Amino acid sequence: MHRTTAWPLALATICLVIYASLYPFSDWRDQGISPFRFLAAPLPKYWTGFDVGVNLLGYAPVGFLLALSALRSRRVKWAVSVAVLGSALLSLCMETLQSYLPSRVPSNVDLVLNTGGAWAGACVAWLLQKMGVIDHWSRFRARWLARDARGALVLLVLWPVALLFPASVPMGLGQVLERLEVALAEALADTPFLNWLPVRDIELQPLVPSAELLCVALGALIPCLLGYCVIRTVRQRAAFSVVMLAAGIAASALSAALSYGPDHAWAWLDLPVRVGLGLAAAMALVLLPVRRRGAAAFTLLALAIHLGLLNQAPASAYFAQTLQTWEQGRFIRFHGLVQWLGWLWPYAALLYVLTRLSRREQAQPVDG
Repeated sequence: MHRTTAWPLALATICLVIYASLYPFSDWRDQGISPFRFLAAPLPKYWTGFDVGVNLLGYAPVGFLLALSALRSRRVKWAVSVAVLGSALLSLCMETLQSYLPSRVPSNVDLVLNTGGAWAGACVAWLLQKMGVIDHWSRFRARWLARDARGALVLLVLWPVALLFPASVPMGLGQVLERLEVALAEALADTPFLNWLPVRDIELQPLVPSAELLCVALGALIPCLLGYCVIRTVRQRAAFSVVMLAAGIAASALSAALSYGPDHAWAWLDLPVRVGLGLAAAMALVLLPVRRRGAAAFTLLALAIHLGLLNQAPASAYFAQTLQTWEQGRFIRFHGLVQWLGWLWPYAALLYVLTRLSRREQAQPVDG
């Protein structure tokens, strides 16, 4: 029986599917028909390859991670069947609830495609288990990572996904101050509590190049330091930092390509950003030998400075255009969930690091 990272990743994926399925969570109403009527409805006349791909691929990770967590924990028999059944019930619930959302249309085809995608993902997990790939990963994890690495692994897997939604500063996650002020002001409008809110004398100003450079460097360094908290040797840390920096750059380029077009995939890579990425690589190299608790302390410091700098900057001038592109285009189902992930990821990492530092454990040196 193993403590597997697949289970928390499965829960995170289910939450993302729920968000994508029920977005925008507004204008709920009872249309006076059975919410299960879509099951017997005729097949839709119009469909696109994109819709088919989204419904198949959207549930494939759910089936894969549920089956993998069952196979790894060895608590559930018939792992593939249980994973497919659980995914089908999730899809049925989502399609049923969509009957109460005027902006969403429940479909029996979507239910079949979702279940098929979950079955494909679960079969991949079963096949990998039979081929010994999962056991190989277990041995790899034992060689590279500390036993309590599950939380860090979940955060590190989600970090490139969080970068997919465009940020005002590259590698900048957690920019919530300006939006939080607006949301609080709207919530407290026409109440005496509105006067309790602190009012800034001036509007937020764009970061100067030196501050942007530091913000980019810390944003790219934070996942490297987070990995240092659980990785065993210096050589392994060096390889890991290269992979994470490459993943961050690739995710940022993909985000720009999705938002502004493939021709602008590298438009964000200006001089301050390039220098910031170089600084991040240099700091990751210097901090390779630091102890694990020391890495956690440095992660906490980097998060505090990064969030402090980033939340003094306004949203990008192109943010409204980007938001409209994601909300009105093909990314409507992913806009909200990726944006929330980008907002919350640094604070989840902050909580994880604080929890890790609060434990009473002996600081362990890093092997050479």
